[in-house]
Amino acid sequence: MSDNRAMASVAKKRFYKRVTVAASGAPGTQGEQHFVVELDGRAARTPAGRTLALPRRPLAEAIAEEWARQGETIAPDDMRLTRLANSALDLAQGAEGARDLIAKIVAYAGSDLICYRVEHPQGLVARQAAHWDPILAWASAALGARFHCVAGIVHKPQPRESLARIEAALSRLDAFALVALHEMTTLMGSALLALATARGRLSAAQAWEAAHVDEDWQIEAWGEDAEARARREHRRRDFLAATRFLRLAAPHRPVLREH
Repeated sequence: MSDNRAMASVAKKRFYKRVTVAASGAPGTQGEQHFVVELDGRAARTPAGRTLALPRRPLAEAIAEEWARQGETIAPDDMRLTRLANSALDLAQGAEGARDLIAKIVAYAGSDLICYRVEHPQGLVARQAAHWDPILAWASAALGARFHCVAGIVHKPQPRESLARIEAALSRLDAFALVALHEMTTLMGSALLALATARGRLSAAQAWEAAHVDEDWQIEAWGEDAEARARREHRRRDFLAATRFLRLAAPHRPVLREH
């Protein structure tokens, strides 16, 4: 694997010995300096062949650590930050990709998890309200986006103006933030929870708990099998990686709290 292709769908034999981070570009010049992950002195590359160059050293060092800890084979599931960086770097090459990702996040907001409520049992009604109502209030105050709640699962369109506000907020973000937010959104089923986490309104742990109110209620009532528990833990690790990726890539936005 001499071209250092960054990720694959299956594990492949480790082809390098040493992992380093090298600065590229002029320090102090906005938009010019990047930090390149190098494998045996050669730049690692994304699956599309682009140099694995990151905007901040802490992110580059975290990704380099993923490469360094690999054993005889490269395990893609253990390289979550690398996968997100690959997506961000490939996305950054064209406006069309960014627009598509924004549209996908806005679509989640249009049928957001936290807007669909049960009518019974009363305990679950109260739990949904406790976790979700404050986020709807936050979205209204912080983003100017009001969302309607629905009893049941039948889709109800949300106000166009509210979705436009979400789109406008997303349009100001770079490719790294968009990739992280899309990952967080799809894993939770909620663009509003993802945005609240990115803006510091929720910690990662609080957001994950809020996204699983219904599931946790069912587990408390009926239990959970080992396979379902393993799937959820895998998704949780993906989610935590996305929140960490956003913190490392976007330090000037509200810091994401872990606890």
